[in-house]
Formats: sequence, C-alpha cells, structure tokens
Amino acid sequence: MSKPRILLVDDDPDILDVLEITLAEENYEILKAGDGEEAIRIIQSKPLDLVLLDYNMPKMNGQQVCLKVKQDLLLRHIPIIMVTGKGEISDKVGGINAGADDYIVKPFEPKELLARIRMILRRTERDLEANPLTRLPGNVSILNELTNRLEKKTLFAVCYVDLDKFKSYNDTYGFEHGDDVIRDTARILIQTTHRFGNHDDFIGHIGGDDFVVVTLPQNADSICKEIIAEFEKKSPSFYNETDRKNGYIVSHDRQGNPQKIPLISISIGIVTNEVRKIEHVAQIGEIGAELKSYAKKLERSNYVKDQRKDDRCNTK
Repeated sequence: MSKPRILLVDDDPDILDVLEITLAEENYEILKAGDGEEAIRIIQSKPLDLVLLDYNMPKMNGQQVCLKVKQDLLLRHIPIIMVTGKGEISDKVGGINAGADDYIVKPFEPKELLARIRMILRRTERDLEANPLTRLPGNVSILNELTNRLEKKTLFAVCYVDLDKFKSYNDTYGFEHGDDVIRDTARILIQTTHRFGNHDDFIGHIGGDDFVVVTLPQNADSICKEIIAEFEKKSPSFYNETDRKNGYIVSHDRQGNPQKIPLISISIGIVTNEVRKIEHVAQIGEIGAELKSYAKKLERSNYVKDQRKDDRCNTK
C-alpha cells in the first residue's frame, strides 16, 4: 500500500522543518512548498492525499490557494487543513469560507495535528470511491446510479464515452502524457454536462479512457455535440508540432512495420429508454458497447444514439 502523500505549504522554512519532523512519526510521503503559487503547481501536477496550508503567505495566501483548488472539479476532493495564527478569527472564517476541511491554530500541539490528519485521511478514504486519476466516481458508483434510475423507472440517457487511437498515443508519447489526456477529457465531460445537463446528472470514470455520462434524453444530443466540439478543439494540443501538422503519428505494428495512426478522437454511444424498455444494468452495457463500436467506425469524433424499436440503429 502506498504512503499517503501530504503537501506542506508555508513561507517560513523553519515551520516547514518543524512540520516535517512532526509528521515523521507517521508513514507519510512529504512534499513542501514555500508559497501559494508553488503549492498550486504541485497540487495540479502530483496526486495528493492532503494539504497542510498556511493562511498568510506571499504571492497567493492560503485562502486564495484553497479557493482555486476547491473550484477545480478534478482537485476539489483533496482535503485541506488551514494553519492560522493564534486568535486570528478572520483567518479561520476566511479558510472555512474558502472550503478548507479543517483548521489548526499555531502554535499547535503535535499530537493534535497528527490526530486531525489521521481523522481526515480516514474520512476521505471512506467517503471517496473514485478513479484515482480523475477522482470521478468509479464502477461501484456507476452501477448504483444506473440501478437507481432503473428502479425509479424514470427516463434516462446513458452516454458511453471512449477515446479512439489512445493506445497508440500512449505508446508514442508515454503514460504521463496519456494521463494528461484522460484528465483533460474528464474536465470536458464535467464542464459540458454542467452547462447543458441537469443538476442531478452523473459523470463516472469506468477506467482507462472509458467514461459514462447519465442525463435526461432531451439533453443527451446537446451534451454529446458539445463534448465532441470541445474535444476536437483541445486534442491538437496533445501532440508535438510535427504530428499536429501531419495529422497522424507514426507507430509500428507487431511485425515492426510503420503505420500512420490518426490523431485521437472521441466516440460516444447513447443508450436511452425513450422508445425501448430496459430492465437491467447489463442490458445498458451491452447496448452501449454496440453503439460505441459503431461510432468508432465513423470518421473522426462522432456519436450514435439508439432509437431502435427493432434492430435498426439510427445515427445522429
């Protein structure tokens, strides 16, 4: 099991050293930042389990850092403990208003700090069933969401989202760049669904480059069109200038022969119970896989919506 990774943020090197010594009693991996801007760079680039954040700092204070983190849909899950000065009520209020999960006052008792950290890490682990890369709900939550919709017998549309040519991209550019593509895709799904969907829509990460969006049938087309438009706008930035201009990357098959692989695109299959009865979750998955496979055969990014009362499939 990997060590919990904690970021310590303070502009006073002596306090950072004291914090690191205090946390040395536990099995934590420690990262340090000397100001708010450095903290943001680390938070955006490395997976973290907790941030211990000083309120008063240059460049960006603790409240500004906390606000920025909590406004990012892929980072807001990271718990933040705000460290405030003794008697500074305004700092405590500012930290809480910015979304801090807890606060501790300097000078603090080491045992109290360790107890608060352990409590928040336990709570986060218990509450967060999520994909470790995007922090979107994972397969257990996806299954529960679909089961709930079926039991309520409400109309729904399940959009199965998949990236095309992603393996070749990973092989050529490496897993770190591949992870960036996955995170950017998640952001597009979140932002688009919030703009065109309903407040109770659901976004999940099945794993790898597979996602699911659950919405209402009347919103599905708008959401999928916008996802495709935003992805096509973003995807050229995943490549170097040569590959971007060529419109392909050169990969090799198992025999070592060079192949021209098109740039990454996105395919979506929409399963809906508007015109056909769906009785179990497995049925949703089977139809979704079929539609997504059909969409992948089309040019560039595309989506296919199931409108069958029989065995025919109409594309949008």
